[in-house]
Amino acid sequence: MLDAQSHPGYYTTNNGSDDNLPVRTVVQASEEQSSQTTFYAEDIKEAMSRHLVETVNQEGIFDIYDEITEEDLELVFLQIHDPVRQIGEDVYFACTDFKVKNNEEKVYDIDFWLREENGYLKVFQTKIHKEPRNSLIYGWYKHPRYTFVNDEIEYLYD
Repeated sequence: MLDAQSHPGYYTTNNGSDDNLPVRTVVQASEEQSSQTTFYAEDIKEAMSRHLVETVNQEGIFDIYDEITEEDLELVFLQIHDPVRQIGEDVYFACTDFKVKNNEEKVYDIDFWLREENGYLKVFQTKIHKEPRNSLIYGWYKHPRYTFVNDEIEYLYD
């Protein structure tokens, strides 16, 4: 949890929600109190939780267009992977799992890139990192579309 002692310029309150996503309100102190914004793993996760609350519809569905298969996907949030991290000077990164609506076995790995906007981390890019594939030997698994080399995307297939 963010607190004023360990994170000067911020405090956090829980909104009392019993949803699966941890929803919190993060309040930034005045600019005089906080001369530089520093974000931690908890901040990235809280920003992702806020983003999901804003983008998931009333039925709990996260809609995303798959540019490779040209399909509109209806996904259900499962988890944010550890570790979340900073890449570059002002870019932060979170990797997540979403299952296909009504199919527990088909899981997508979705990546999110965030940057600071008005004192808060905001998602500015979303990509499907891994798609569900079926193998006779292994069953359903997450098949990667790209990998990272020095924090840059390198596509595995054309």
